[in-house]
Amino acid sequence: MKIEQLYTGCLAQGAYYIESEGEVAIIDPLREIQQYIDKAQSSNAKIKYILETHFHADFVSGHVDLAKETGATIVFGPGASTEYDIHSAEDGEELKLGNITLKVLHTPGHTLESVTYLLIDENGKDHAIFSGDTLFLGDVGRPDLAIKSDLTKEDLAAMLFDSLRNKIMPLADDVIVYPAHGAGSACGKNLSKETVGVLGEQKKTNYALRANMTKAEFVKEVLDGIAAPPQYFQKNAMMNKMGYDNFDTVLKTGNVALNPEAFEAMANHESALVLDVRPQSDFIKAHIPNSIFIGLNGSFAPWVGALITDIKQPIILVVPEGKSEEAVTRLSRVGYDNTLGYLEGGIEAWKKAGKDIETLESISAEEFAERAKAENLNVLDVRKDGEYQSMHLEDAQHFSLDFINENMNDIDKDKTYYVHCAGGYRSVIAESILKARGFDKLVDIAGGFGAIKETDLKTTDFVCPSTL
Repeated sequence: MKIEQLYTGCLAQGAYYIESEGEVAIIDPLREIQQYIDKAQSSNAKIKYILETHFHADFVSGHVDLAKETGATIVFGPGASTEYDIHSAEDGEELKLGNITLKVLHTPGHTLESVTYLLIDENGKDHAIFSGDTLFLGDVGRPDLAIKSDLTKEDLAAMLFDSLRNKIMPLADDVIVYPAHGAGSACGKNLSKETVGVLGEQKKTNYALRANMTKAEFVKEVLDGIAAPPQYFQKNAMMNKMGYDNFDTVLKTGNVALNPEAFEAMANHESALVLDVRPQSDFIKAHIPNSIFIGLNGSFAPWVGALITDIKQPIILVVPEGKSEEAVTRLSRVGYDNTLGYLEGGIEAWKKAGKDIETLESISAEEFAERAKAENLNVLDVRKDGEYQSMHLEDAQHFSLDFINENMNDIDKDKTYYVHCAGGYRSVIAESILKARGFDKLVDIAGGFGAIKETDLKTTDFVCPSTL
């Protein structure tokens, strides 16, 4: 028996490769499926099952393409309805894979069709659970994504309580827990940085698994502090239910080199969004007017999904050399399939063609502190709510990047704003969006709040996030 976690940091997502006696199951695969096919072929094994723990909202799964390429059966939990062929498993159903068994445990709550797969080894022992978004390390899945007219988030939270108590907590303490996500995912609140654990430790440390917890307490605590889901979640869930374009087609269409003239024409006449994915330091030095920065070196795909509201938006890319395929791939992971090409030769080719460029003013935290002592400055803190509430500059205006599109009217185009996040990535995203909307009096604070704290500027007292 072989179990391999294939973890993707940008999405904080874990897919799983399970092999026994020449048969393979893939759990929650990513969009780019060749990696799974290659892995099975290298072992002279055949992919038999593609097991989905639920209809994912935070990424587009590769199950449809993988089934077409391999003939494997797609398995979802009870009640799942799709536009393509699947096996909708029953609660307690056992799927044979070589000489091991994968038992389907219906665990509704995160979504109605959510399941946990219990791996029973060749000796008949419960070995591991692949818990999807039902159970994370340190947390459980958010129960507010499958709300319907007759079903509230409180109803789903109550279902999740029962699923955890009736299906998962009775399992032995030495059962290994393989969740679908780790820290950084928007699918929960307090996910651990660890991506593999054991159930016994979770029973001791995970707030949602307290033995003396009532259902009412669980519902209150699991819903407390949940931020609104990113706007792309519902769209990704629908793609996972309805199907999507073949990934190879998306890559072929998107990974096309465009010279500066063709690139400019595409922006002007196809209403294509210019998305600059280079490091933020490069964007600050020179960028195409009205381009939006979201760098590959950060949480690229989730920020694209949160901030580009039209999932069918035509996109053209400014990329570091050799990174065009990666950029198109990572966009497709969250359903942005309408990439039309990238700028051949990058920003240097754009300059040589005599095209206009713009820059961002960026200053050190020390220089910012000197300016702040000399005059009253307008400061925008674009971090998340919890970060801001934990500690912030006394006079800073909270202007969370997550909600920048909704809160644009809260600031004044005639004022100069000094903008910071935690370390410098998100502030440049925010500034690029503001510049594209006509806010041109912006100053980036390099190093963000981490650097600002090292100055003698006054901040609020620190409040531990867990007590907020």
